[in-house]
Amino acid sequence: MTSADLLQHTRSVVVKSLADTIGFTDCRIARATELAKEGRYLEKWINEGNHGDMSWIENHFEKRIDPRKLVPGAKSIIVLSLNYFPAEIQNKSAPKISKYAFGRDYHKLIRAKLKLFHQGLRESFGEVHGRGFVDSAPIMEKAWAQRSGLGWIGKHTNIITKSLGSFYFLAVLVVDIDLEADGEVEDHCGSCTKCIDACPTNAIVEPYKLDATKCISYLTIELKDQLIPSEFAGKFDDWMFGCDICQDVCPWNRFSQPSKENQFDPKDAIIKNDWKDWENLTEAGFEELFRGSAVKRTKYSGLMRNIKFLINSKAPEVGEDLA
Repeated sequence: MTSADLLQHTRSVVVKSLADTIGFTDCRIARATELAKEGRYLEKWINEGNHGDMSWIENHFEKRIDPRKLVPGAKSIIVLSLNYFPAEIQNKSAPKISKYAFGRDYHKLIRAKLKLFHQGLRESFGEVHGRGFVDSAPIMEKAWAQRSGLGWIGKHTNIITKSLGSFYFLAVLVVDIDLEADGEVEDHCGSCTKCIDACPTNAIVEPYKLDATKCISYLTIELKDQLIPSEFAGKFDDWMFGCDICQDVCPWNRFSQPSKENQFDPKDAIIKNDWKDWENLTEAGFEELFRGSAVKRTKYSGLMRNIKFLINSKAPEVGEDLA
């Protein structure tokens, strides 16, 4: 090992120890370079219209595939994960919210952790220039998670790890210091197609390819100010915000463990509310219940649109019970 290699290794050990101290679930490292193969796939995916109304994905394409255009002099990509798997589940007699939105908005929590993390790097190594990202800039978090060896991209297009499954958030810190890179891990999906078979809207059009315009998460969150197309009536499996079906059926998620981050703990009403409670939710009640929550993205009007869509999609006798 050369002195340069030793320095990179030593720095990487410090980086991972710091990430653990701050509370991240895992930390892996990749070299900053252009995502050429991933960029070609993304361009084709966009050209086919799989992103629907999410036009922001088309913006800043060159920056999206090359982090060195986001951070001049970038040399390393630090990929961090944070487990959000809940200890509790919702009332089974209620419309469902994706587990990631049970507690505090992860953007706010992880940004605060990233700020501490970056500060810790400066204290350890001197001036470290870089930028942290949490779903907020043109960077391909999942591609970097795979490149860094944090996990592999499953057939449902989420990152999976053998130790914890897929219920965790990703964050990326692009820095201008040389660090020892981790290698990619093997894809362990094998011949399994549980996620594809379970998707009620056939959004996973082929292994590793998602048509977002058919995805329940897209339809309940990203499809704003529009009615949900009637072709999806009866296919939502009672999801009113997001969807976890493809992750719930994934065999690797049998290893999921409850998050240690108490800010992801849900309020009692999110767990205990039944259909009537959600149907009668007022705008004031929405603002109070989801203060600081990712559910605010869909706004009160959007959530009520989703709930009404679910109710109208049900069999007549169920609708009568709710009347």
